[in-house]
Amino acid sequence: MSFFMPLIISSVAGLSTVLGSIVIFFKWKRENINKFITFCLSLSLIIMIGISITELIPEASYSILVNFKLAKGILISLLVFSIGILSVYFLNKKIEKSSSSDLDLYRLGILSMLALMLHNLPEGIVTFLSSYQNMELGLKISMAIMLHNIPEGISIAVPIYYATGSKKEAIKKTFLSGLAEPLGAILAFLFLRNFITDTMIGLILLFVAGLMITLAIHELLPKALTYHENKYIILGFIVGILLLGINQFIL
Repeated sequence: MSFFMPLIISSVAGLSTVLGSIVIFFKWKRENINKFITFCLSLSLIIMIGISITELIPEASYSILVNFKLAKGILISLLVFSIGILSVYFLNKKIEKSSSSDLDLYRLGILSMLALMLHNLPEGIVTFLSSYQNMELGLKISMAIMLHNIPEGISIAVPIYYATGSKKEAIKKTFLSGLAEPLGAILAFLFLRNFITDTMIGLILLFVAGLMITLAIHELLPKALTYHENKYIILGFIVGILLLGINQFIL
């Protein structure tokens, strides 16, 4: 199998994140902007929690528990998951203040970008290696990744755009997040093909799961509630659950 086709598959899957930024070009009446932001935030948090619970944690836990004794495997899993949780608080303190009129939204966008970059990196490795071994399997995995990358792109683009008023900035941050996936593919080809293990991937996925669940519950949900648009929170939940269901069906 050549290097280029698996790389293209990983790149398309990763950069589909940018498709999520298309929503910032929609024209919304001023009175509907808060409803739109609420919907996007609630959709994003359901996607983050859902992916973590249905994909990252089960896959990671299995790969760790089969390589360690039960007690040790559980301890390692809890430790790595906890480090992911604590990382949200650490990143919060490291994000510099901006001149944005809505610092909270900007902070959410940056935190989402960093979390999803870390999420996309191992996804790129998995997509590349699976495509390298079996093209049909790689295409199937990349389709599932595309389905959840688009709402992930929304979770970055919408807060950044409404905080800064800059479409360019929103698209750039979304692009950077998606770029992590082909970067993971290149790393897999150059350095990891012969050394990467299921346990290593499992540890990364558990860390990311802890980070994303904390970001969703501690940051995205409280921000969505501040707009007092409960119907749009519920709508975001419903759409997110439907997308997760479709994603599971394809994968």
